[in-house]
Amino acid sequence: MTNIVVKNIFRFLGLILFQVLILQRVVLGEEWLNFPAVFIYPLFIILLPLRIPHPLLVFVGFITGIIIDLFYGTPGLHAAASTFCAFIRPAILRILEPRGGYNVNHSPTKYQYGFGWFIQFSGILLLLHLFFYFSTDAFTFAYIGQIVVRTGIAYLMSMLFILLYIYSINPKE
Repeated sequence: MTNIVVKNIFRFLGLILFQVLILQRVVLGEEWLNFPAVFIYPLFIILLPLRIPHPLLVFVGFITGIIIDLFYGTPGLHAAASTFCAFIRPAILRILEPRGGYNVNHSPTKYQYGFGWFIQFSGILLLLHLFFYFSTDAFTFAYIGQIVVRTGIAYLMSMLFILLYIYSINPKE
C-alpha cells in the first residue's frame, strides 16, 4: 500500500512538473486559436488505483487542477475540468469493465488490461476532460466550432504525449 502511494506521489510530481515547466510553453495558433495544446496531467487521475474511494478521487482531481491553475493563471478552470474527470472516471470504468472484472488492487494501466482497453479508457477520459475544459473556458456554446477544433487538436497532441509516456515509463501500478 505504501509503495503505491509513493509511486503515485512521484507520478504526480513528475507529471505536474513536466506540464508546467515544458508543456505550458506549447501554444498553438494565431489570435483566435491561441490556446495551450498539450495536457498530460490528466494522466495522473487516469492512472490512480481502482480502489481509491470516489470522494478521495474527486478531491485529488480538484487538488491536481488547482495546482495547475496556480501555474497557468486560470483560476478554477483546470480544477473544474480535473474534478469533472475524476468524478466521471468510475462511470467510464463501469462501461469499459472487462469480462472478468477488475482487480481492485491494480491501477488501470496498459500493463494490467491491455493496450486497446487502455487507449479506449484514457482516450474517453481525456476527451471528456478537454471538452469540459474548453467549454468552460468559452463559457458558452455559441463558439461550438472553436471548442470542437480546440478539443480535437489538444486531444491529438495530448494523446501523443500520453502514449510516449506509457511506452517510455510503462507503469504497472
